[in-house]
Amino acid sequence: MNTTPIDDYLAGVDPVDRAELERIRKIVHATVPGVDECISYGMPGFKYKGKYLGGFNAYKNHLSFFPTARPVDVLQNSLTDFKTSTGTVQFTADKPIPESLIRQMLQIRVDAIDGC
Repeated sequence: MNTTPIDDYLAGVDPVDRAELERIRKIVHATVPGVDECISYGMPGFKYKGKYLGGFNAYKNHLSFFPTARPVDVLQNSLTDFKTSTGTVQFTADKPIPESLIRQMLQIRVDAIDGC
């Protein structure tokens, strides 16, 4: 079985955090079929039609999802349980981002790439 750069990255992540990041990875692939995995800015990411869709990273005290600025801005009222900044949502494995919110952020980004 071939490993990807994201597999290599996840191999070094704490197992509890790795499971959460794998959950997000599966949601991305299920929501946006045909995305390409990449390492962008040193972090695992995904490209759609050659453009950055989003990514994630593990830090010492939290995890981050990076769907770009617009999805975070549009869904700001739905993300009040999480620390956010421009294009970033911080969370933990104990307090994950709900799948429905991840899917909404991805769809907003896909629509922006598609020019909708």
